[in-house]
Amino acid sequence: MAKNLCPLFMILFVLLLSESEAQSSRTNNITTGSTLYANSTPNFWSSPSGHFAFGFYPSGDGFRIGIWLVGIPKNTVVWTATRDAVISAGAALSFPTDEGRIVLHSFSGEILWSTGKDLGKAVLASMLDSGNFVLYNSSFTIVWASFDCPTDTILVGQKLARSTALYSSVSASNQSVGNFKLWMQFDGNLDAFPVRSVMETKYVYWTADTCRPGENLALNLDQDGHLFVGNSNGSIVRNLTDGALPVNSTTLYRASLDVDGIFRLYQHQIGTKGSLNSKIMWAAVNEEDRCSVKGTCGLNSYCSLNGSGIACLCPPGFVYADPTRPQDGCKLISDAENACLENESTKDFTVVTLENTYWERNDYDVITPASEEDCSDACLEDCNCVVAQFGDQTCFKLMLPLRYGRNDTTNPNKALIKVRTHCSPPVREDRIINNMSKIGKEFLIVGVVLIAFSLIVFMFTGYLVYAHQISSYKIVSRQASNSQDVGEINLRSFSYRQLVTATDNFKEEIGRGGSGRVYKGSLAVNNNGGKEIAVKKLIKMVEDGENEFRNEMRIIGRTHHKNLVNLVGFCSEGANRLLVYEFMKNGSLENLLFKANKRPSWNERRRIALEIAKGIHYLHEECQTRIIHCDIKPHNILMDECWTAKISDFGLSKLLKPDQTRTYTVARGTRGYAAPEWHGNNLPITVKADVYSYGVMLLEIICCRKKMDACLRDEEIILMDWVYQCYEADEFEKLVHVEDDVEMKEFETMVKIGLLCVENELTLRPTMKEVISMMEGILVTPPPRSPYSSVKR
Repeated sequence: MAKNLCPLFMILFVLLLSESEAQSSRTNNITTGSTLYANSTPNFWSSPSGHFAFGFYPSGDGFRIGIWLVGIPKNTVVWTATRDAVISAGAALSFPTDEGRIVLHSFSGEILWSTGKDLGKAVLASMLDSGNFVLYNSSFTIVWASFDCPTDTILVGQKLARSTALYSSVSASNQSVGNFKLWMQFDGNLDAFPVRSVMETKYVYWTADTCRPGENLALNLDQDGHLFVGNSNGSIVRNLTDGALPVNSTTLYRASLDVDGIFRLYQHQIGTKGSLNSKIMWAAVNEEDRCSVKGTCGLNSYCSLNGSGIACLCPPGFVYADPTRPQDGCKLISDAENACLENESTKDFTVVTLENTYWERNDYDVITPASEEDCSDACLEDCNCVVAQFGDQTCFKLMLPLRYGRNDTTNPNKALIKVRTHCSPPVREDRIINNMSKIGKEFLIVGVVLIAFSLIVFMFTGYLVYAHQISSYKIVSRQASNSQDVGEINLRSFSYRQLVTATDNFKEEIGRGGSGRVYKGSLAVNNNGGKEIAVKKLIKMVEDGENEFRNEMRIIGRTHHKNLVNLVGFCSEGANRLLVYEFMKNGSLENLLFKANKRPSWNERRRIALEIAKGIHYLHEECQTRIIHCDIKPHNILMDECWTAKISDFGLSKLLKPDQTRTYTVARGTRGYAAPEWHGNNLPITVKADVYSYGVMLLEIICCRKKMDACLRDEEIILMDWVYQCYEADEFEKLVHVEDDVEMKEFETMVKIGLLCVENELTLRPTMKEVISMMEGILVTPPPRSPYSSVKR
């Protein structure tokens, strides 16, 4: 009897499937056991109307897996599963009965791609007339949909959700990831960036201006061509188009981030015999502003409108890096940037002016007020200057390479390029050899003796100077005030009595460290209530404490970033050294992760990790003086009233000179977070020491547990060991708490980033800029090595 009922249940299931489809009036059901082959016909599954198809499509010398809008004279690809991989002939796309997912195998049987094995077992698939390819489980619930994984296009009914992006393609015939990204950010902003940039406002070339207007914002496309940003309750936040376009069975709409980085809305009119007529209905960037798309042209080049198209041009003194690919940028051919190494005068160079041309501000020197002639002369006289930018009586000397150049007739800026006026005669190698042969042996011997003597004198003199400086410093560090140091920084100076009053005689202690304690206080503001502050009182006021005080003053007083704590002022009176900060209402990240009643959500933890990464990146690369923090840990990350993460406690930080990338210093930091090179034999310390500490903390953030917990099982006590074991075994779920609602792909990426950061070999650790790019999906996250490889000496 049961056997007789099975066919009946299957018939009912298929009928239910057909009845329930809301996105499309009809379905073409693909059952388990179905297979497509890359080099055979048919090699795709079609939607009921035949307008869309899913399967293999030709690409280069092979195939890709994707979805396309069927048309004549050519199909339009709207989704690609294997963007950065061309598949060889002989590959098979199958729907195995025992797998419950769509799997792509190479000719040799290797799995190249699948729809995911952790989403629930699928028993039926369908290519819908909406352009959505879906998988259903036995309860007729969609367990996977192509609409949830957009590439460069959204279709009618599809959403670009928060923290999701569209990536342009390399070209119309190559769907590999291109140069541009349209990102629906976590804060609700829909922005377009060049892929090879940090996701910061200065790199945005188009925005929908939808920052923080509500929760769960998404980009939507309706069937009448209405493109808008709306929130989860159905309200519209920003209209990009008005909609009200023709709606019928032969009219389709799509919105794509095109190869040139411009987001456009297309209308496709399906004609007789499969013809497909397409036209642009809306574009985020006007045709005449195409050069405003940052990243259109490569380094050291500039974009210029050229009739109906654009051209990437090299400034004088530069040539194309690859003449066959002008868009890849230019390289310097003159010796202008090497003039500092030679004894040359300004007469060897001249300045060529490019009208209405400018690049991104990346200057090393600014002169104002200045005339154009002043700017030209300043560049000629500066052996480091190759390109200067002049406008509004201001002269900017730009650093190479130049980025995001543009020629715009509406912009009054001028570019001043220093080029050589004549070619210097080449120095012949045989002349050098002849000259060297004239040097007698006696002269060489005398030279060696003089050099050796000079070195001995230099070393002795250096020792005397060093001893004198150490002696002087000890005397200065014991003096009552430090006016020379603090005078360089525009901070408020408090008396000790003021801070005693503000903290009610240091009544409420809110934190402590190895050399200081932090107290809560309040400052009167116009005699109307108080502004809450945190006062750090240094306890160990010998040489180390004085060093810490000076460091924290110099560093925090000169840094300005939303993810760094704000220093309000200081007190340097007698033996008292105190620092006054803005009060962080929500305490430390340590308390939030390990002591709060409810652990932060996955999205909150991911945001916090990204904010901290941006703060460290600023210290390493963007502030005036490069800084190694030296003590990154949850205790030193504070949360403001909006739960924004801010880096604090710069007492152990190390400043680098402008031309310095490494330093040698005594061991510092906190056990368990300190990088291996701190404990090595005379190993240099670089910004990668902070990357290691960040990696340890990142694993704590994503797993919401301390780096070491003796209450757990032996294999789980040390977090780094346990994470790596789970990574090796592909058992990420063991790291996720049962109450957590975690996006597993994001979680796996964060785990890999953390393990990359704690690589023992410092040269293999990523930079913080690369960490940010991997978190935001700009860079592909590579597989980490074992974090326990020996440190190379």
